[in-house]
Amino acid sequence: MKALELIIERIILSSRWILVVFYFGLVAALAVYAFSFALKFLKIAQNVFVYTDADMILAMLALIDAALVASLIVMVMISGYENFVSRFDEADDEVSFLGKLDAGSLKIKVASSIVAISSIHLLQIFLNANQYSDSKLMWFTIIHLAFVISAVMLGFLEKLMNKPKSGKADLDL
Repeated sequence: MKALELIIERIILSSRWILVVFYFGLVAALAVYAFSFALKFLKIAQNVFVYTDADMILAMLALIDAALVASLIVMVMISGYENFVSRFDEADDEVSFLGKLDAGSLKIKVASSIVAISSIHLLQIFLNANQYSDSKLMWFTIIHLAFVISAVMLGFLEKLMNKPKSGKADLDL
């Protein structure tokens, strides 16, 4: 029975390597997104003298939004691999956050990134407010506020979970 248990445990532990397929998929998605970014940039560069100030601000916000999304993809790839599959052997000097992001910290960083992306998107919408009905503007704002509240709650819960137990630890302060 113990041998069967060991085999099952090895299979379950080895199954984490299936996640590598997802991380390769994210690498491919990042490459496609980089190509899309390059096309957006070329369009902006071609129209730099045609765009109004408002159009240029919207275009720059779109590039910033794309950079934040790309950073989010990289953060999820690296941290997910590090936390769930295997440690990076030689990359500690190259990426400062390796080994420092646990699953809870990663959730907070992802939520913060989503709030930042949503903020930029909401700003783009407000700069084009005349194209949207009042009810759509209200719903975009409510959805953004839901992201903000979710991120704050995740941070609060993470802080509660990492709070030292009361007792002797409090006396040492």
